[in-house]
Amino acid sequence: MILEIADIRIAAGKQAEFDEAIQRGIATVISQAKGFRGYKVNKGIESPERYVLQIFWDTLEDHTVHFRGGPLFPQWRAIVGPYFAQPPQVEHFTLLAKSD
Repeated sequence: MILEIADIRIAAGKQAEFDEAIQRGIATVISQAKGFRGYKVNKGIESPERYVLQIFWDTLEDHTVHFRGGPLFPQWRAIVGPYFAQPPQVEHFTLLAKSD
């Protein structure tokens, strides 16, 4: 399983709108993607315009090729993109260890 982490910064004062948009975008768009296995969204306390989105994928290609290169990505960006203060920083990770 692959973990995608997106560090998202949004425009100040748009948190309530973005909270709704990101949840709607995941429920209506990303959840349809090939290899999608789940997600977590955390919002900053000290930096309220900062969000960390974690998406779990079966393979790296499910995100980078099938989702990013397919028809769902423009739909996702149409929902959340207007709130971005800058492009999100996105990286991928594999599991090394975890607690039980």
